[in-house]
Amino acid sequence: MTVADASASQPAALAVDEGRLLHDLEALSSIGRRDEAGIHRLAFSEDDLAGRAWLVDRIEAAGLEARIDGAANLGARWPADDERPPIMTGSHLDTVPGAGWLDGALGVVAGLEVLRVLREHDISLARPVELVAFSDEEGRFGGMLGSQAMSGQLTPEFLERAVDLEGRRLADAMAACGFRALDALRAEREPGSVEAFVELHIEQGPVLESAGRSIGLVDGITGLFRWDARFVGEPNHAGTTPMELRRDAFQALAEASLGIPQVLAEHGSARSRATIGRVQLVPGAANVVPGEALFSLEVRDTDPAVLLALSDAFRRQLAEIARRRRLAFDFETKSELAPVACHDRVQSAIERACRRLEIDPLRMPSGAAHDTQMLARLAPAGMIFVPSRGGRSHSPAEWTSPADLVRGANVLLHTMLELAR
Repeated sequence: MTVADASASQPAALAVDEGRLLHDLEALSSIGRRDEAGIHRLAFSEDDLAGRAWLVDRIEAAGLEARIDGAANLGARWPADDERPPIMTGSHLDTVPGAGWLDGALGVVAGLEVLRVLREHDISLARPVELVAFSDEEGRFGGMLGSQAMSGQLTPEFLERAVDLEGRRLADAMAACGFRALDALRAEREPGSVEAFVELHIEQGPVLESAGRSIGLVDGITGLFRWDARFVGEPNHAGTTPMELRRDAFQALAEASLGIPQVLAEHGSARSRATIGRVQLVPGAANVVPGEALFSLEVRDTDPAVLLALSDAFRRQLAEIARRRRLAFDFETKSELAPVACHDRVQSAIERACRRLEIDPLRMPSGAAHDTQMLARLAPAGMIFVPSRGGRSHSPAEWTSPADLVRGANVLLHTMLELAR
């Protein structure tokens, strides 16, 4: 039976194995779990290796062949001997410290389930389907190693110099796991070598739940810039220095924080976000006027022009606050990530899959970065979201109902069918 026949006769009959999908998610969630402290599968740790070994076992149990590239990306293809550009799906197995059980894992396990269903039903496809579990999506060593490698966005300098927050080199961590860091450059695929990419992921936010919708159709993925900035004034005695004579760095930071909504209202969009998430006062004593305020500023939007306007606006705002308060201001750009618009072809395939399954999806942006952002440079790409209860993620409280997990996996299945026909 061809895909066209299946779609015409029983368009929504093909479905994932609900019990198998949920069992696999539960089994994977036990790897790296620290009781109430959540899951710790940091990239290239022992628990990450255990998660990867588990996935190899599940791939081989499905009668598929596990594949691994130089960047430690792990996956499978069906049919295995079909070298035409595949329809690819996947996500990641690594986690942040204290993570929940679904971030990344859902996309990998659901992707494997799609390959199993297509193989078991012997569906005839015009193109192969491929699963990839990308390495270090959570950025232990900065960036998204596996998907950046596949899309040709790594350099030898990065691979040699990248370190984690504890100072451990990426090259050393990979070597301890049997990988050679520079081999990640060989994982690059040429444009046109992947026909399309689709990622199923939890939303990690409250929008779907608030709207009472079960599926999000992602139309764009946010870009961002992140600064390490500081105001520099003059430390002085908190009791003897009159308020009008102080050069208080923290007062400047407080004013800047309160001014964020106005900057966004004047120069941003409804999709703009700005966050001061880390602050350090120097010298940091209760009886000393702060002479320095060091802080992070992260700004996100799905429109590159809006991001540029916000960068200019925040630079002007912070410099003006410093001038009025007789302070110095400087900043260093620590990270920049361009926004990505999801491809119309993939969005249309997701929408048609939802229609077959009688689901009304909500068009929405992704406020978080994902591997899809990297793969979009290689192939038409798009994302499917399922709700996150309470908007919680990167936390042991992360939860999506089993019904929504299965529903999302079925949307992925029919989207892959649509694209692989």
